[in-house]
Amino acid sequence: MATKQVLAGIKQDIETFVGNRVRLRSFKGRNKVVEKEGLLECTYPNIFIIKLEERKLQRRISFSYTDVLTESVELTVCHEGGDIKIAAARG
Repeated sequence: MATKQVLAGIKQDIETFVGNRVRLRSFKGRNKVVEKEGLLECTYPNIFIIKLEERKLQRRISFSYTDVLTESVELTVCHEGGDIKIAAARG
């Protein structure tokens, strides 16, 4: 069961990378995976926003921290020192 501390930890991890480029994999069910790259634009108490730039169009998509916890969304930060995957702590 997800506790408030686990979700707060995920939120804190994501907040530290606001403004960085991220690679996103979203599992939409039954063998459908969507992969996108964008900018982690901002965070809110229950969701975070990723800004996508596709063919001169700017689009924003939002996900909840629970999506990261349940692994329906994989978030990888493109960082100078290497890619950093944001995931729920196991244990």
